[in-house]
Amino acid sequence: MEKRNSILVLGCLLLSGGIFAQEVDSIPDTQVEPTDMLVQADTGVKKDTTNTFKKIKLDGIAAVVGDYVILESDIEKTLIDLRSQGASVEDITKCGLLGKLMEDRLYAHQAVQDSILVSDDEVNMTGDRQLQSLVQQIGSIEKVLKYYKKEDETSFRQELYKINKLRMLSERMQQNIIKEIEITPEEVRQFFNKIPESERPVFGAEMEIAQIVKQPKPTDKEIQEVVDKLNKIKADVEDNDASFSVKAILYSQGPSKSQGGLIKSVTKESALVKEFKDVAFSLKEGEVSEPFETMFGYHIMYIEKIRGQEVDVRHILLQPEISQEALDRAKTELDSIRQHILDGKYTFAQGALNFSDEEETKFDNGQLRNPTNFDSRFELTKMDPKLYNQVRNLKDNEISYPILEQDERGGGPSFKLLKVTNRYDEHVAEFSKDYMKIRELALTEKQYTAIKKWMDDHIEDTYISVNESRKNCDFANNWIKE
Repeated sequence: MEKRNSILVLGCLLLSGGIFAQEVDSIPDTQVEPTDMLVQADTGVKKDTTNTFKKIKLDGIAAVVGDYVILESDIEKTLIDLRSQGASVEDITKCGLLGKLMEDRLYAHQAVQDSILVSDDEVNMTGDRQLQSLVQQIGSIEKVLKYYKKEDETSFRQELYKINKLRMLSERMQQNIIKEIEITPEEVRQFFNKIPESERPVFGAEMEIAQIVKQPKPTDKEIQEVVDKLNKIKADVEDNDASFSVKAILYSQGPSKSQGGLIKSVTKESALVKEFKDVAFSLKEGEVSEPFETMFGYHIMYIEKIRGQEVDVRHILLQPEISQEALDRAKTELDSIRQHILDGKYTFAQGALNFSDEEETKFDNGQLRNPTNFDSRFELTKMDPKLYNQVRNLKDNEISYPILEQDERGGGPSFKLLKVTNRYDEHVAEFSKDYMKIRELALTEKQYTAIKKWMDDHIEDTYISVNESRKNCDFANNWIKE
């Protein structure tokens, strides 16, 4: 039960006071240090208006892990936050929550010892994004502060900083533990064979989906208008000392707009398009690029910081306007392709190869890949809701009519045809049929085993204290060190 409770609450709180456990002031860029004195518990007295003394209960300490203190109120707040987020807390105990909070702090404590860095810029940028998102959802900064019962924005940002610093240190430590763990096909086979037939997992109904995409093209005039606008912004930055980040917030159409166009720690291995990385590593620090094109549109880039093989960049992305005429042409072309496939002139796969504008799928018969594991199958209960709604009513061998879609990555509008190429009913796991899913399960178990061993070793070597009132908890880990 304790193990399940720990998994249930893993990573579910980002903005609440519940995950913040009275950790201490931060040393810039690298670590957190303990306060000079731990919080006193149950020792305060207060004089009332009748001149009699009344004992009041201050916040008690539930546990200490390395340099981190966990208060009883942290457990209560975490439970409240879980309920407010709609999570089921029926099987979650206070002992389970305490165990999870202790795990997070052990990871963070050891990250500091191992010099695993989380920069102040990263933490603050995360807090900025969260605060902007909250303002968008709730309506104003005043309403956000009222909702979270904070007196002012500064104190709220400070709490966000501490929450995010702890979380990011914990995540980096966990990633470091499992980063080199791999699994062989033979280990996957052994893992599967150890599972009794009566206990083998049941995989839900799945489908495979293919698509043909037409991307409407802008005219030369529309492209030139965008290039001219980027050149004007570039000149304003270089000649008038205008702020590139402010320009990005005002004009960029890319997903990094709210961060002033910032993309940190770009390397030659980063998951960015080649054209973008080529420009990033061709400029000097402080230099602004000429306008350049990628599949997402037209950019200018500013080099903010070079650190060896890593570069912090800011960029502004603009997309040429797509005329209604161009949209209509793309839709008409897809209508024609659809009819030709139905008439048997060529197959859907041949249509994708010869006519699709999407490089990622056209050479793979138009096959979509599941972004979670790059498998071709999509489990219906876990599929992206938008994609599910687009294909759920398609029958076997049926092809959708052209569907208009806006690329969330910033690539502009497009039309697509969709077809369900295979369906798989709910079934008990089979090794050859479900190898990729079984491999994921086997790898997860191997990673969990490595993390459990790491946890056992470092609990032994770290200062840990659990309050007497919590020592009867049935922890999954040996926090009591018995």
